[in-house]
Amino acid sequence: MNAQELHALMLLTVLLGSLLTLSWLSQLVSLRVQGVIFYLTGWGDLASVTIFLTLLPGVVLHEAAHWLAARALGLRVSRFRIWPRKQGSHLGLGSVSMQRADIWRESLVGMAPLLLGNTVIAWIGWRVFATPALLEALATGHLLQAAATFWMSLRTVDGLLWAYALFAIGNSMMPSSSDREPLKPVLLYTALVALIYVGVGLPLEPLRMLLAWIEPFVEISVGALVFLILVDMFVLSGLWPLEILLRKHRGY
Repeated sequence: MNAQELHALMLLTVLLGSLLTLSWLSQLVSLRVQGVIFYLTGWGDLASVTIFLTLLPGVVLHEAAHWLAARALGLRVSRFRIWPRKQGSHLGLGSVSMQRADIWRESLVGMAPLLLGNTVIAWIGWRVFATPALLEALATGHLLQAAATFWMSLRTVDGLLWAYALFAIGNSMMPSSSDREPLKPVLLYTALVALIYVGVGLPLEPLRMLLAWIEPFVEISVGALVFLILVDMFVLSGLWPLEILLRKHRGY
């Protein structure tokens, strides 16, 4: 494996780690926003509506991605809802109901918000916040330069507005548990095919070409995800102490 292929594999690993980190942080942000509003007002429904309104652009894009993917794959859509609703212990901010299909098409519909959302935040990060420079500073260990790049990006014209768009879309694009359900057998089959492909000694050149082709987009995506992770951590650093103070004030 040459240096370029190793670099591409490392980027894919960082991409996966960034997505998992963002998924965890997105849940924390949602809980902290709802917690602050609940302890501030004592009204649980208002807390749900607040997080819904906070992430509304991302929620619309999430459900629109489901709808567009379903229609593109020839599936009938019976209901399109954008409004918060309790689903057991979870809060659903929207839903799209469609006819059942094979696991491949259902997986594509389920992953559509992640694919579209990641593309949008990658574009915002690249064109507005120069996230490749941030990623390079972090990769070379220049943390002060990375911090300076982050703050300078926020201070650009309309920087906060674009940061909000990235925040709302990025924290709404993760697939729900129902979205991920048909993906499990697809991942299993794909892993099995990959093992057979490598095991029987088929040529790896097509995989090398694919890695080289997607590497630039992966790098831009990783930069945007890292920027969003930093934004989420900044938001949480303010929300968490505020929630603790309000909870103590309420006597919980």
